[in-house]
Amino acid sequence: MAVKAVRSRVRTDAGRAVRTALAAVVAIALAPAALAQSTPATTDPTFTPREVRAPHYGDALFEFFQDKHFEAVTGLMVSQHFKRVSPHDDESELLRGGLLLSWGLHHEAGGVFERLLAQNLPLSARDRAWFFLAKIRYQRGLPDAAEAALARIEQPLPAPLQEERVLLQARLLMARAEHAAAAELLRTLPPEASAVARFNLGVALVKAGDLPQGTALLDVLGQQGAADEEQRALRDRANVALGFAALGQQLGADARRYFERVRLQGPDAGKALLGHGWAALELGEPKRALVPWGELRARPVSEASSVEAHIAWPYALAEAGASAAALDGYQKAVAAFDGERRALDQSITAIRGGAFVQALLERNPRAGMGWLGGAERLPEMPHAGHLAPILAGHEFQEAFKNLHDLVFIGRNLEGWQGKLGTYHDMLANRRQAFAERLPKMRERAGAMDIDGLEKRRGAVVAELAAVEANQDAAALADARERAHLQRIESGLATLQGAAPGDAEADAARERLRRVAGALTWQMTQQYPARLWQAQKALRGSAEAVAEARARDAALVRAAAEEPARFEVFAARIAALEQRIAGLVPQVAALRGEQAAQLQEIAVTALQAQQQRLEVYTTQARLGIAQLHDRAQLAVRRSDAPNERDGVAPGASTGTGTATEAPK
Repeated sequence: MAVKAVRSRVRTDAGRAVRTALAAVVAIALAPAALAQSTPATTDPTFTPREVRAPHYGDALFEFFQDKHFEAVTGLMVSQHFKRVSPHDDESELLRGGLLLSWGLHHEAGGVFERLLAQNLPLSARDRAWFFLAKIRYQRGLPDAAEAALARIEQPLPAPLQEERVLLQARLLMARAEHAAAAELLRTLPPEASAVARFNLGVALVKAGDLPQGTALLDVLGQQGAADEEQRALRDRANVALGFAALGQQLGADARRYFERVRLQGPDAGKALLGHGWAALELGEPKRALVPWGELRARPVSEASSVEAHIAWPYALAEAGASAAALDGYQKAVAAFDGERRALDQSITAIRGGAFVQALLERNPRAGMGWLGGAERLPEMPHAGHLAPILAGHEFQEAFKNLHDLVFIGRNLEGWQGKLGTYHDMLANRRQAFAERLPKMRERAGAMDIDGLEKRRGAVVAELAAVEANQDAAALADARERAHLQRIESGLATLQGAAPGDAEADAARERLRRVAGALTWQMTQQYPARLWQAQKALRGSAEAVAEARARDAALVRAAAEEPARFEVFAARIAALEQRIAGLVPQVAALRGEQAAQLQEIAVTALQAQQQRLEVYTTQARLGIAQLHDRAQLAVRRSDAPNERDGVAPGASTGTGTATEAPK
């Protein structure tokens, strides 16, 4: 049950971090449209999407929203290089900065934001951007960088974001143990602030020494209704904080009341059971402490509360007068601690064996790189439950993400090594095709007399100018009309030999004259359109001749320049091969170092557990020694009068009542 609970908490915390990071990245990347809203674009129902007018920028956004961040940023940078993202240049750069930030490249991303936000966005939008930047830096475990980003905010943010900003700044102050300053800052929030804000204020007040106000605030939270699991967990945490604060003031009754409010199935149930037992001891009721501590003793020793309960339980028995049961309890605690230390040794050996990291990668696969994805599934290994609290830690999750990024980069480099071989083949094929086609193209170009075509076109231009000047419609007649004109001329020539006064010949001449007139009228009507068509065709011929000359010149240039371009491509491919060949071992070395760091984090955490067990084992043995001392002291006290009466020492231990179990 403990492993499942921690796994669930890991998934919840990781999901919350991912949602926070993505919301911030989207809000920054889609500025100023998203930044003009009061919440990130992905969660604000009033957010109005902007029209994407550059297809290549739209491609980058599509990859981004598919969680393919590597593809998004590489495609975006290519499009930026070729200037394909206008009019979204600034937005594209902000998207690139957000993606760099999601990979932990804070210096590069900070440069992008500082350069663009200062000159292209209004003050309110810049403040929101710096807030989201601070939020991501805090999630990445960079408190100093987060404070630097918060310091860039010049004006109060809108209500939903202002509360988050104050909470973030208060957490940073509390991390430096400046609880009074954190409380003063949290007091600036309105009374209707969220339960999380009020909880942090209560904790800050208690740690700053203002117990009455802090306790009153946490007490209200500890009794309020809860609509979901997150609110119920916050309520439990408030009651646990109240309980231990009361124990610190030796207020056992108050502490018991607070601990009894905590759910038995919640994540803080172990702390509450442990505190409930100490509250009973504070009230002088050791028998009542046995119930919650007995429950904790039944849990795995890997839980911190269970470890403490193993020695607290016999201590309560001793306080209740059951010394024999207490001695047995201490001895069982020592045995349990010894067994847990051996189990931890086995886990440490398995981790250092080298299979731990690879099994962790196989159990938690991920396609891309960046902020998304962490370790959620435990690998198959002896006593895997030891790793559950370690996987829930921020340091381990960040180290695992970095390892995943290195694995992705290594696969990407290996893929590019194969692609460069393909580029070699493509370049060889282009060289061969160029060598084969160039002679044929030169032959065709030589057969084309461009100068002769230019002269013929000049003659046509002069002829058309004469036609236009003389309004010579017949010159633009089509083939059918020219045939009719020829027949009319031939008929008139035949009729010239007819005798004068020949009525039939005269009638024929009249018909031919009328036909010629009709034909002339028809050609005259068509003359403007035919002249325009002829001029248009002449202009097209000029463009064709110019294109022919350009192609001829391009062919000449290609013959001279293309071999050099092939050499440039070959040099680039060779340079990339050399660069990738140098990067592959570097990435492999970094991956090994990161895997070793991941192992060291796990081993260090397990060794810390062993050290805690050593401390508790020492305390248990000290308890055993104290019980033996008490027993011997009781024997001495009971033997002193017996010796005077002639009774042998040790005849009666006088511990009968001490061996009775508490009722």
